[in-house]
Amino acid sequence: MNKTYYITTPIYYPSGKLHIGNTYTTVFCDALKRYKALRGYDTYYLTGMDEHGKKIETVAEERNLHPLDHVDEMAKETRALWDRMGITYDDFIRTTEKRHKTVVQKIFEQLIEQGDIYLGTYKGYYCMPCESFFTETQLGDNHTCPDCGRETSQLEEESYFLKLSKYQKRLLNYIEEHPDFITPASRKNEVVSFIKQGLNDLSVSRTTFDWGIKVISNPKHVVYVWIDALSNYISALGYNTDHDQLFQKYWHGDEVVHVTGKDIIRFHAIYWPILLMALDIPINFRLHAHGFYQAKEGKMSKSKGSVVYPDTIINQYGLDELRYFLLRELPYGGDGIFTPESFIERVNYDLANDFGNLLNRTISMINKYFDGHISRNPDETHEADQALESHIEDTIKQYKENMETFKVSEAIKGLWSLISRTNKYIDETTPWVLAKDLEQKDMLENVMFHLAESLRHIGILLTPILPDASKDLFKQLGVHEKLQSFDTLSFGLGKSFEVVKKPNPLFPRLDSEKEIEKLKSIIRGEHDEDIEPVDETNLASIDDFNKLELRVGQVLQARYHPNADKLLVLSVDTGEKQPRQIVAGIAKHYEPETLINKKLIVIVNLEPVTLRGEQSEGMLLAGSNKESMEVLTVKNLNPGDHVQ
Repeated sequence: MNKTYYITTPIYYPSGKLHIGNTYTTVFCDALKRYKALRGYDTYYLTGMDEHGKKIETVAEERNLHPLDHVDEMAKETRALWDRMGITYDDFIRTTEKRHKTVVQKIFEQLIEQGDIYLGTYKGYYCMPCESFFTETQLGDNHTCPDCGRETSQLEEESYFLKLSKYQKRLLNYIEEHPDFITPASRKNEVVSFIKQGLNDLSVSRTTFDWGIKVISNPKHVVYVWIDALSNYISALGYNTDHDQLFQKYWHGDEVVHVTGKDIIRFHAIYWPILLMALDIPINFRLHAHGFYQAKEGKMSKSKGSVVYPDTIINQYGLDELRYFLLRELPYGGDGIFTPESFIERVNYDLANDFGNLLNRTISMINKYFDGHISRNPDETHEADQALESHIEDTIKQYKENMETFKVSEAIKGLWSLISRTNKYIDETTPWVLAKDLEQKDMLENVMFHLAESLRHIGILLTPILPDASKDLFKQLGVHEKLQSFDTLSFGLGKSFEVVKKPNPLFPRLDSEKEIEKLKSIIRGEHDEDIEPVDETNLASIDDFNKLELRVGQVLQARYHPNADKLLVLSVDTGEKQPRQIVAGIAKHYEPETLINKKLIVIVNLEPVTLRGEQSEGMLLAGSNKESMEVLTVKNLNPGDHVQ
């Protein structure tokens, strides 16, 4: 039976559009999940939304919406973003779901019954954006929040309290006995220092708003965020229900990892383990708290026009480009800085020049010198071979160590060291010189094999980081699926390679000056990235338009194109004796089954074309922007009806 690996993001607060800070956490967890899956683990990845609280109530009111309508909309947008980014999450928990509410209410009543929660009165300074109370000594100037700097208000209300003080010593002992419980070490030191100052009992209910989970035994109270939100990690697994198989499998399994930003480490490193202690649930997790992405001037700010949104980057530059920058640029234990200059530089130098150019050169030389096919000849060796093979072995070892300890940025640096070493191998072996001497043909093939086999290793190790580019690399090199797994990371297992006839650049080089200015203006909100001016030199007449024959077509069958990720192959009834086959570039926006029986608008008088081996006898009409594409549909017309 495979070992288990359960990884979680914090559940995000749906008060506004998600930025690259939230995106980093989600991509970071996705990379770790993909890495563990590559290693053969049985993985489970949880993310979701924290949908209760006064702030949600206020934001919804400002939008003239019921809070549930607001959070439904935000959850839909968030899931669409994660799906678009290829995040491989297994569950998306929402705290407004019945499965979560029931578990939270049971937990709260149990803790009241056993005396770990008691009723009292709370008085303190409250920050609504942070949803936190602070003592006067913790506040900044003019009673501002020590975390976000905003103004606080003084509140006094009846509240239930969780007895943190009861578990203080036990928690300190646990942290001391489990040195890898909190990472990085600097965060652990902060937590230990905070605990040693003395833990005050924690207010865990509110009566000043209604948007939350009601306390069953005292319904004027709603359960506050620390018990409500933190419990998602086990409620999503079916804890304390008749369907707790996932809880038994993953929480009691081999590895559990919570990933958070450094701003909420206290809640995960103190409140959450104490809650588990009180419930007699094992603290079977490791906690990693990462730093933040900032602008060059400091904290990202909407008012300053320095907030970066993931869809902005994906629209303009691509998903793998965004993943690479986020995972590479944030150092372990520290903060990262996002600037247009640094982003474009990473794309051009790391992705286009170092990595993409290595693959292009290798495939081009294999085609030029060996008509696209090479095999290993163990009898031929070059003096530079051993250095490259040793570097590959060292990279694999360091990569595993770094990924296991959450040092993803370091793992990527090590990979790029191997890419640089492989590029150096080309300079050392000078294939263009070997190619001039027929007696060096075997040596030349040995050199080509070493380049291809090094790239195969690079592709495997890059799979969790750049999933799309890795697939493309394997396809262009002709690497069989059986040789794309982690357990094939042994030099020489790839006995031969048959590469594509023409390499396709993985990352086209960008015009630095132009793209930096464009990205700056997009971030400032000055650049409309969706609308381009009409080219008035290319206007069509009404006669041109009338040449097109538009009809209603109903989709009978739909499937993925066998040789193209972006294409769907549709069988469409356009009112003729036989249905038409239409190949459409909409696979990134539609699952095949969702199109069945839809009535679309089809151009039927176009000359048939063959797209990647499949004939297309028409074209669909669709609308698009940088974020989405929608085929145009009709309801009350029939297949074959004309559209004018």
